[in-house]
Amino acid sequence: MGIADELIENNARYAEEYVADRPLPPRRQLAVVACMDSRLDVFALLGLEIGDAHIMRNAGGVITDDMIRSLVISQRKLGTREIILVHHTDCGALTFTDDELRGQLLDETGLKPTWSPESFRDLDEDLRQSIERLRRNPFLVDSTQVRGFVFDVHSGLLREVV
Repeated sequence: MGIADELIENNARYAEEYVADRPLPPRRQLAVVACMDSRLDVFALLGLEIGDAHIMRNAGGVITDDMIRSLVISQRKLGTREIILVHHTDCGALTFTDDELRGQLLDETGLKPTWSPESFRDLDEDLRQSIERLRRNPFLVDSTQVRGFVFDVHSGLLREVV
């Protein structure tokens, strides 16, 4: 049996206790941007329940144009107001540079990506830059309620970056 087959079986068990027809807007009016790292259980580490928040993830948890698109829709169409950013220690985005990955992709495929890998060397500085990108964005309804945190994958604790 492949992984997909196992997941379909898991879904059948999940569906037996699934709560249908929850409200579309997040109950806590919260959007969370986090890294895609598989060690982060965003709901558990923030004490959230299904329906509390929009959880948006990408490599590094960085604020890209597509992430801004999602946040604008979250705020303007679904009523979120507060934004929490979650980076983490031991992040894969710390292990390479944008130029290194672009060069590797060019060597292997003959093409450079049209997107930026958005690697970084300093968790705190990248969080500050992401917070500033959001605070300066004219399309967000409320850019004043943006906070950033680093999750420590060894202790499970969050540390706020100001």
